[in-house]
Amino acid sequence: MSEDFYDVLGVSRDASEDEIKQAYREKAREYHPDVSDDPNAEEKFKKAKTAKEVLTDEEKRQAYDRMGHERFEQAQKQGGFSGGGGARGQRGAGGDPFGQGGPFGDMGDIFEQFFGGGGGRGGARQGTDLRTDLSITLEEAASGVEKQLVITRPENCPDCHGDGHPPDSDSRTCPECEGRGQVTRVQQTPMGRVQQTTTCQRCGGEGTLYSETCDTCRGKGQVRNEVTLSVDVPAGIRDGQTLRMEGEGAPAEGGGPSGDLLIEVSIEDHPEFDREGDDLYHEYAISFPQAVFGDTVEVSTLDGAVELDVPKHTQSGEVFRLDGKGMPQLRGRGNGDMFVRVRVVTPDSLNDEQREALEAFAEAGGEEVDVEQGFFERLKNSF
Repeated sequence: MSEDFYDVLGVSRDASEDEIKQAYREKAREYHPDVSDDPNAEEKFKKAKTAKEVLTDEEKRQAYDRMGHERFEQAQKQGGFSGGGGARGQRGAGGDPFGQGGPFGDMGDIFEQFFGGGGGRGGARQGTDLRTDLSITLEEAASGVEKQLVITRPENCPDCHGDGHPPDSDSRTCPECEGRGQVTRVQQTPMGRVQQTTTCQRCGGEGTLYSETCDTCRGKGQVRNEVTLSVDVPAGIRDGQTLRMEGEGAPAEGGGPSGDLLIEVSIEDHPEFDREGDDLYHEYAISFPQAVFGDTVEVSTLDGAVELDVPKHTQSGEVFRLDGKGMPQLRGRGNGDMFVRVRVVTPDSLNDEQREALEAFAEAGGEEVDVEQGFFERLKNSF
């Protein structure tokens, strides 16, 4: 037995649409295949998505509550409804509440459109996916972050609800397609007769013409609005990866589900760290004495400063590993490492004591170093 949609989302049967959407967002964050470590995450994510689509559609939710989960799923798989109902709501031939003229007489068409059951006039397709970009810092990528994203997208017209015409406007069957929403043309070619079916241009595929168009959307059924969305960016995301927000794209024509919003994430360059996969690379400057005698230094990481033991006789360019101090891996499977490359710094200037010490060091090692004196030093020594 499949799990009840209300149980899938963890909401009561009288939950509001906003409560259902919020519950779905929480389930999506928990079970999205890109971030969840649950072995059944993909299946749970799909169940939550299906539950949300049904329970946020007023007519489908009414049918679901009336029929129960098993009958509803059976009708869904068959691409429509069949069979009669109880005495309450019996209308039309045979007393079928889901038949012609019944209170749910068009539910079969709705399910065909949503679940691929054939859907009259070609069925309702999902709305168009939209794309946008989001820039975050390396620190935000390491910890995960919730960002507010402002986009402009098409939405169903608030006045005509996406129909493109006032509710009380007169209607008539389109004479071009005779109500089918499609026109078929047959053309004779050297290869024989070719038949082509296209959407009716006169009625836009609706099969119906209306006496008025909506003034707000000018008959298009959609308007462009600016919306603010809250985006959960998971810890460990990499530059160029894409997040998908279900149902936040463009609305569909004919009552289908909205498309998705695809968000391509870019990570800003960091002044101290370079990233490769889940590992970080950092360059740290040490002095000549530190390289010779060794030292314990403090090295910056994304989690704060940590101590690094620099051993004696360290050469410039040597690399040390700090385990687990890199970026977190998606799905919480640990962290990458940080690699610290030390660079021995040559001083820009020396005082007399430092110069004498280095000259003595060179002589003690058998090195013949020609210490070039500057103009003022030569002038001073001439006296």
